[in-house]
Amino acid sequence: MKREITKIAMAILILVSPLSYLPAQQSSNAKKLLNQEYNLIPRHSKDTQYYEMESTLQQFALDGTPRGADIYRLYLRCVPSVDSLHGDEYTCLKFTLQLKNSGEVVIPSLTNWKYFFSLTPNDNNKTGEVLGIDHSKFEQLKDESGKPLAVENTYHVYNAFIDFHSMSVFAEKATNGNGIQNLKHIGDKIVHAASFSQPPVDLGTQVAKGSYFKNGEITLTLKGLSRVNEETCALLEYDSGESSFYMLTKPMPTMEVTTKGSSHYWGDIYKDLKSGWIQKANLHELVISETIVPGMDNKINSVIERSINISNSKHLNLNK
Repeated sequence: MKREITKIAMAILILVSPLSYLPAQQSSNAKKLLNQEYNLIPRHSKDTQYYEMESTLQQFALDGTPRGADIYRLYLRCVPSVDSLHGDEYTCLKFTLQLKNSGEVVIPSLTNWKYFFSLTPNDNNKTGEVLGIDHSKFEQLKDESGKPLAVENTYHVYNAFIDFHSMSVFAEKATNGNGIQNLKHIGDKIVHAASFSQPPVDLGTQVAKGSYFKNGEITLTLKGLSRVNEETCALLEYDSGESSFYMLTKPMPTMEVTTKGSSHYWGDIYKDLKSGWIQKANLHELVISETIVPGMDNKINSVIERSINISNSKHLNLNK
């Protein structure tokens, strides 16, 4: 009998020991991950990257009633630079827009448009164009039927490229001041060097010089780790704080329309710890503005919610 009790006791010990040991091991591994130091600025791999970006602008009446949404879709290919003299080569494979309840249309002049992109100390090119994006490409945009785009739609098409490359401002080493390079451990948080910056937002002949967007106190946080496209990624959170803007648009050469307002944007970026490329990103923004149109007694108030989703994919479906 004593021998049988001993066998039963040993069997219970064998069964219980792994269950008792597993939580301790998991706790140890979790602690190791939390305390580990991470390099968030690895050298980029040289393989070609493909990105799809969808921007949705949902307008609301002042009583909260939705007024319909505009959707902008950008498809990009990135061929990494082979030397330090040139930026990465980007090709806009396709750009479409869908306004309110209308069908999706292509902007032919942007199909297969190539340009080079790299972050510089002031993030502008020699002519002062933000992030080096050529303004002239967005003059007199037309859809596939030949219909000219309205000023606000033209600007949102241009801004899609700005939004896309702005993710690199947060996900790549800051050339001056605090940036992702200062984040070492999960939970680290910094005030980014782009805080309180005031980039110009003029565009060609329709959005006049003097227009600007002013960021608030931008924070960047290493929230944790995630898995995207079967790659281990750093999960980064950015937040713009209280931002504002002023725009002077010219729908016609003799008419000037002024818009001022506030903005708050935030989102997450998933950056591959091995290849250094963004695998996924999103942005959410609330925009409240007031517009004054010459000849109109009443000011135009606007409430817009913007949402952006960026995904990295080995294969883009350009036929959808």
